[in-house]
Amino acid sequence: MAVCARLCGVGQSRRCRRRQQQNQQGQGSDSDMDEEEEERIVGLKQSDAVGGGGPESGTATAGPSDACENGSGHVNRGSLDSTSTGPQHPQSLAELPPELLVETFSLLPGTALPNVALVCKKFRQILNTETIWRRRCMEEFGMKENLREVEGVSSRDIYVKRVNPRVKSGRFMKLLPDYEHMDYRDVYTHLLHPYRQILGLWQPDIGPYGGLLNVVVDGLFIIGWMYLPPHDPRVEDPMRRRPLFRIHLWESKTSTVECMYGHKGPHKGDIQTGKKDEFSTKCSQTDHHRMPGGRQEEFRTWLEEEWGRTLEEIFHEHMQELILMKFIYTSQYDNCLTYRRIYLPPTMPSDLLRPGLFKGTYGSHGLEIVMLSFHGNSARATKLTGDPNVPAGQLTLDVDLSRPVVLPELKHQRNIEELSRLAMDTATAEGACSDVTAAEGVEAERVTGTDSPPPEPSSSISPPESQPFVLPLGVMARNEVYPRTCRKCFYGTGLIAGHGFTSPERTPGLFVLFDADRFGFIWLELKSFSLYSRLTDNLAHSYAPNMEGFEAMLGNMQSWTS
Repeated sequence: MAVCARLCGVGQSRRCRRRQQQNQQGQGSDSDMDEEEEERIVGLKQSDAVGGGGPESGTATAGPSDACENGSGHVNRGSLDSTSTGPQHPQSLAELPPELLVETFSLLPGTALPNVALVCKKFRQILNTETIWRRRCMEEFGMKENLREVEGVSSRDIYVKRVNPRVKSGRFMKLLPDYEHMDYRDVYTHLLHPYRQILGLWQPDIGPYGGLLNVVVDGLFIIGWMYLPPHDPRVEDPMRRRPLFRIHLWESKTSTVECMYGHKGPHKGDIQTGKKDEFSTKCSQTDHHRMPGGRQEEFRTWLEEEWGRTLEEIFHEHMQELILMKFIYTSQYDNCLTYRRIYLPPTMPSDLLRPGLFKGTYGSHGLEIVMLSFHGNSARATKLTGDPNVPAGQLTLDVDLSRPVVLPELKHQRNIEELSRLAMDTATAEGACSDVTAAEGVEAERVTGTDSPPPEPSSSISPPESQPFVLPLGVMARNEVYPRTCRKCFYGTGLIAGHGFTSPERTPGLFVLFDADRFGFIWLELKSFSLYSRLTDNLAHSYAPNMEGFEAMLGNMQSWTS
């Protein structure tokens, strides 16, 4: 047992036992034999027994190979010392050079390192090495290599430009913590590890409107960025981001949560993580959200940020009502929200295109964010942001990939009735073909009296790789500029409903795949066209563990707003 403990680096070391032996000898206690000496003598006896004797047989010691042949797996150190003048092999983990221990400990997860520090004083001292914790921060949380630089920006610039752009140079030293005295171990122990559960993608509970929150490690901070679609109708523009909260360390090595909502800079906030895959934010100083001009100034500022225009520039009366309704509904929360975790869909080799997040046009409701995923022979688009008619979490598009549509020539594509008839014929042909196939199988079984398989249906004409595309006349489109060639088309349905998600129903449509990052949907009965463009942002800590977990998440999303 003592040998096993010494090999694992646990328990009393040989140096301590040797010192204890010398003290006992100095006190006249010569009766106790050193454990190492006893092991050496036992090893010599075993080697003599296996080697065939002692000095008479010409064999005095046993080499390493002899020890392996004995099956003990233990090399006799005493015999090696008498025959070899080279360096001794380490008999325990604690005897390894410090640089090897640093490399070994760097491979362990950060949650295991505190237990390693309890083994011995040497391990505890080595775990103070900055290299170990820097590697854990980089591999587990994607932190940059330099703790005090992000994208070539110093820690001071990070605070001023990214987190609090209103800080003046004279007030800087009062607000900026002393990051120069922090190390990776402090950041990992007091910031990253305690809040690791909130990293990733989340959907806020804002009634029918939903949203998309991405919590990431950004330099010396954990920041919750709310992703906003581009201004309508520029669907191919990049996403806009707005910070809602941040978490960072102070000189006392304690983490602090601050609310970033409003126009007066960061202020005191709180985060609660009670349930699994759910957390809540609370602002403790909501007066920071108010503006001197009252609600009218707040509405004008919100409208310019949300839509990029003034109310006078929006001539559509129904659209003005929708915008005012959204402002009143969303501003009442004051950044006191509950968030539920969402995942990106897993990718399969058979997918028509890479699944993920897309932003698309929805008429007077503006741009909304959807999640495209594949489930066997169907492609589904689920809303992450919604509107009073079809709220977030609902299945906005359901495409049947087993029903491809071959587009006619351009002159026939301009006719909405012709295109609708072609799509509906494709939808009904599949069911008719199945009925005919089943009837033929029953007839063959009646004639032959055997369970012979039914004849295979004739293969449909496969569409070309790329074909010209044009919208039919009379179809409304928010984007006048859209792709003029497409790869494939499929029959699908879209979800429509009245205000308050009343009388929901699915209406026929045509799914048009333009390229790897864009697709469209023609709402045939509504005579409307929606264009979707992929989100190109890097979203870490957001992929579903498996397909079963992703489908369960989709079911929960629909129940949140149903």
